[in-house]
Amino acid sequence: MKIAMGASKSSVLSEMLSLLVPQLTYQVCVSKQSVHCSVTSKVKRSIDILGSLVGLAIAAVVAVPVALVMLLDSPGPLLYSQVRCSFKGRHFRMWKFRSMVVGAEKLKHLVTNQATGHIFKNDNDPRITRVGNFLRCTSLDELPQFWNVLVGDMSLVGTRPPTPDEVASYDNFHWQRLDVKPGLTGEWQVNGRSAVKDFDEIVRMDIDYQRKWSVIYDISLICKTIWVVLNKNGAC
Repeated sequence: MKIAMGASKSSVLSEMLSLLVPQLTYQVCVSKQSVHCSVTSKVKRSIDILGSLVGLAIAAVVAVPVALVMLLDSPGPLLYSQVRCSFKGRHFRMWKFRSMVVGAEKLKHLVTNQATGHIFKNDNDPRITRVGNFLRCTSLDELPQFWNVLVGDMSLVGTRPPTPDEVASYDNFHWQRLDVKPGLTGEWQVNGRSAVKDFDEIVRMDIDYQRKWSVIYDISLICKTIWVVLNKNGAC
């Protein structure tokens, strides 16, 4: 490496180190942040494990008829996986029953985003299959995510896990939603998720959940979710 005339080795070294300061500072700040109590709660984790085992049993029963109908409607894999972001932005692979045509990600640029902010949503997404529409309206497409709950990537209750490209555009305010584990359900799900299309409003709901969190509050959200799913309110 050549050093420009008039520049000392120490000044070059200082400049190189200065490029690393923002990243190092960020890592230090994150490491010093207190961890939300829901992340370390053993009671919450126990509920997650029990709930996920029940959910996986239901998923196993549902998988057979879903696979048969899917084969007739849109041949392809039964399951769909996508890299999402968990607690503090950690990447994990999230699983769902496939509700779109094969290769849907490559067609995403052809679909108009009806949401505002760092989230993608279209009420009439043409990539969704007929079987997929039913799965989404009944929330059956999310049953495989009980596996993510069981292994600890997700919780039964939390925020919805964003994609890495969404997180890459986050402002500091948005990062607060990742202070807890993502969940199968949460504030957004029980408050009309199809009607809420402003990302900042979703973030405010997520932060509000963190403020109000308790084991009892989680249980109340789970009960509300069951009611919403059975009544098909806000799912599609």
